[in-house]
Amino acid sequence: MSMFRLDKIDISLLAQLAKNGRLSKSELARRVGLGPTACWDRMQRLEKAGVITGYRAEFSLRAIGPCVTIFVMVELGEHKAQNFDRFEREIARHEEVTGCWAVGGGYDYLMQIVTRDIDSYQALIDTVLEQRAGVSRYFSYIVTKAVKDAPPPFDVLSKI
Repeated sequence: MSMFRLDKIDISLLAQLAKNGRLSKSELARRVGLGPTACWDRMQRLEKAGVITGYRAEFSLRAIGPCVTIFVMVELGEHKAQNFDRFEREIARHEEVTGCWAVGGGYDYLMQIVTRDIDSYQALIDTVLEQRAGVSRYFSYIVTKAVKDAPPPFDVLSKI
């Protein structure tokens, strides 16, 4: 995706939506200093440009039932494009993998996994290993407490 030029009102709109995606269009418009139609037009422009990629609710996983969140650092055995592609295709098949990022600096991927318990996590890892997705080593980090989960700092990013 190419860089999209944002102005102060776009940044304000994104910051408001990140804090509360359920704002009515009229309340959002009021908060960013626009009329409802102008605000709606900007939102559509940001969606069409791929800046706004979706809307979703946040909720407490613990309120739904027992669960565990695990971050996993993954190192592949070989560093060829086909190996990265094979691993990424395999990971995309598993809904328990809620985030996966290619990273630099020693490991190849950082994955976020949310599942019922440690046994179901281990079953997932066993499946990935059985599929010969190219994993050489992996390191598991179990989340014991969420300390911070915040939207991006739009005011800081807009100064770049």
